[in-house]
Amino acid sequence: MTKQSKDELRRALRAARKAHVAALPLSMRGLVFHRPPAPLLDLVPGGAVIGLYRTHRNEAPAASYAKFFLERGHELALPRFAGRETGMEFARFTDPFDESDLETGPFGLLQPFGDAPALVPDVVFAPLVGFTEDGHRLGQGGGHYDRWLERHPDTVTIGLAWDCQLVDNMPVEPHDRPMRAIVTPTRIYGPFA
Repeated sequence: MTKQSKDELRRALRAARKAHVAALPLSMRGLVFHRPPAPLLDLVPGGAVIGLYRTHRNEAPAASYAKFFLERGHELALPRFAGRETGMEFARFTDPFDESDLETGPFGLLQPFGDAPALVPDVVFAPLVGFTEDGHRLGQGGGHYDRWLERHPDTVTIGLAWDCQLVDNMPVEPHDRPMRAIVTPTRIYGPFA
C-alpha cells in the first residue's frame, strides 16, 4: 500500500474511533482503562520507568494507568518536544492527579516542563490510530514513536486502543515498530516476541 493508503486508513479509523467514543456513556469512559489487566503487569518489571501519553482526540485514555503506576512506586515520563522539528524525548512526569508539572508544547499538547529531567522509559504505553492482531501499529503519521523506538529497541511497548481500531491488515514499512502487546477494553493482544 502507498503512503496515500495509510492516510486514507488513518482518516477512516479516526472517524470510527470518534463515533465509538461519542457513543460511550460518560460513566463507561471513566471505567475503561482504569488499571492495567494482571497479565499485562507481567511485562512491567519492578522499578521500571513508565512512559505514557496525554490522551488527545478520542485516544484510549492513559491517565488512570499513570496514577496506578505512580501509586505502585514507578517513575513516570511523558513525551516532550523542544520544537516542531525536533525529535521526541520522554521527560519526568510527577503529578498525574493535577498535572501541575505540565506546559503546552509546540504541538499544542501538554508535556513536561522544559527543565524536567529527560528519562528513557523501560516500558512505553503508546497511543495509536489502528492496529492488527499481530501487534502492528498505525500511528498519527509523524513517525515520532517509531524513531524513538528505533533508538531504544529494548523498550517494551504496549499500545492502548479501542476495539474499533482493529484492522485485518495495514501497510507495514521497514521503519514501523510493532508493539509487544496491545490492550483494548475487552482484550489483550500478545504478548508478541
